[in-house]
Amino acid sequence: MKLDKRSDFSEWYNTVIREAEIIDDRYNVKGFVVHRPWGMRIIKAVYKIYEEALEKRGHEPVLFPTVIPEENLRREEEHVEYFKAEVFWVTHGADKLLPRKLALRPTSETAFYYMYSYWIRSYRDLPFKAYQSCSVFRYETKATKPLLRGREFLWIEAHDAFPTPEDAYRQVREDMEIAREVIYGRLAIPFIFFQRPQWDKFRGAEYTFAADCLMPDGRFNQIASTHYLGQRFAKAFNIKFLDKDGVWKYPYQTCYGPGIWRILAALISIHGDDHGLILPFDVAPIQIVIIPIPSKDVEYDSLISYCRIVEDQLRSRGYRVKLDSDPEVTPGAKFYFWEFRGVPLRIEVGLKEMVNRSVTICRRDTFERIEVDLEKLQSTIEDLARMILENLRSRAERDLESRIVEASSIEEVGEAVSKGTVARAPFCSIDYDGESCGEKLKEIYSAEVRGVRIDIEEKPPEKATCIVCGRPAKHYVYIGKSY
Repeated sequence: MKLDKRSDFSEWYNTVIREAEIIDDRYNVKGFVVHRPWGMRIIKAVYKIYEEALEKRGHEPVLFPTVIPEENLRREEEHVEYFKAEVFWVTHGADKLLPRKLALRPTSETAFYYMYSYWIRSYRDLPFKAYQSCSVFRYETKATKPLLRGREFLWIEAHDAFPTPEDAYRQVREDMEIAREVIYGRLAIPFIFFQRPQWDKFRGAEYTFAADCLMPDGRFNQIASTHYLGQRFAKAFNIKFLDKDGVWKYPYQTCYGPGIWRILAALISIHGDDHGLILPFDVAPIQIVIIPIPSKDVEYDSLISYCRIVEDQLRSRGYRVKLDSDPEVTPGAKFYFWEFRGVPLRIEVGLKEMVNRSVTICRRDTFERIEVDLEKLQSTIEDLARMILENLRSRAERDLESRIVEASSIEEVGEAVSKGTVARAPFCSIDYDGESCGEKLKEIYSAEVRGVRIDIEEKPPEKATCIVCGRPAKHYVYIGKSY
């Protein structure tokens, strides 16, 4: 199988997610996929890392019903107006018409906050921080693409309430820190956190901040977002607390949505190569595969016995290890099989290694091979796991930075996005008065204003003008295509 990620990313992606047994989309309902064991084990590992990070910062796990009554959705006007076109409705129980329609959750603000009106009654109940790991359902009418755009997808959603706006904004910053710790730190995926334009914010929020990574085809992939909701939902759902001063008040709220599906799509796409997946050590279903190298000079049973010594040593240290001892499959075929699935380290054992009481280790990310004494195996594995992560992160960062170009005119924006790069350009405003300029870019180039970077301050020169309308530029924005 010949793959070429750079020249035909779509074909590469579609082949890898299926042949590496991440998903199977032959299920006979459009937009719904089956998660296969290899993919599901990666997903569970990502969930575990993210959930630990949330709980370390005071979030408690909950699980809400999948269905939301229609009247809940209608509580917040802007929210329901946006989501009503995407809702799957449950209208019947058996063959009986239900007395009211139930929505399969497209997102769960209107489920959580209905209950928060019961749970939050006093300042002692605040802050209130809860999350659930679940799937959500949206009647996606655009072309679906597994892990990037589907009608049922996996994510985490956290919903928090605070006594003051300052507390809520601190949570927004903490959400960003969690994304950096998990997505960048543990998964080696670089991204940019943007404040979204007001016309592209989460409906029902005051402000939206989102983490975008850049996929190999030059499209943005939103992998997490956090939203400052203010008091809009609190007022819609009558969430009140009695403060220390004896006055009933509405709390200030935030919500946070790490997209587990989209994080997995980024993990596959950004790190993978023409040989298939490359997985960071922490989330690889199998971290180390041991391949015996038989020859006429060594008895196969003795070779396998030595391999089992290596396997037991690694397994006792908590590593996820596979000894591929099938005598009917050649070492070369085994190399290809496990490389394609992204196993970070391959250990080869032949006569030389048996004699030397050593192993030969091959890194999946670089294919570098080193011989290591058995006594030094543990420390070497630890070093290599760290080095693989650092290498994946640094080369992904270089790729991201290389595909951001400066644009000083609308024509240069068009040229940039046509080449699969991102344009950084002066822009009039990300408030509603800049929406017409954003719409023009979308109409001409199918490109979107993703927003203003919040990790660094980027202020245009005093005389800079918007690349669309020519008015004074308030911001540098990033413009590109997205999923």
